Amino acid sequence: MNLPNLLTSLRFVLIPVYIIVFVKGHMIPAFLIMVAAGITDVLDGYIARKSGQVTMVGIMLDPLADKLMLITVIVSLLISGHISWAAAAAMFLRDLGMIAGGLYFHFRGKKTVPANWMGKLTTVLFYAAIMLIFFEAPNAHSYLWAVIAFSFLTSIMYIFMFKALNKPIAETPAGHT
Repeated sequence: MNLPNLLTSLRFVLIPVYIIVFVKGHMIPAFLIMVAAGITDVLDGYIARKSGQVTMVGIMLDPLADKLMLITVIVSLLISGHISWAAAAAMFLRDLGMIAGGLYFHFRGKKTVPANWMGKLTTVLFYAAIMLIFFEAPNAHSYLWAVIAFSFLTSIMYIFMFKALNKPIAETPAGHT
């Protein structure tokens, strides 16, 4: 157990803490718990790469912790009436599609596209939308829908990158170099 994996494990612990705080109606502390989880996500990745402590356990658990926290937040906002069923369904559909597609192609021996700036930007924009919803900002739901649309655009870009990454190498005709 290294420090990055310990930070990832902390995110799993923060999920039930978030649920308890949110259910008690403490929106700002619940939001701060979500932010703390986001900070540990940034830190664990940075520390793992910087110190050469990247492990297979971390590679597997890190995105799982992220998705579980985000799913928990989305479900809590849905159940409490802070977001619509349609918004929650669109977010779940996009994430499930990305996960299922990644797993399908991974197990078929295809190269997968690593997370890039567009994926990271999408995550930051989702957290910003969630923050606006927590603080009941004007136009928070319109912003959320804009982020959802952007996330689908990002997914389409990932599909094009995946196709380019897995494009068969054209063979040169015999005798030509």
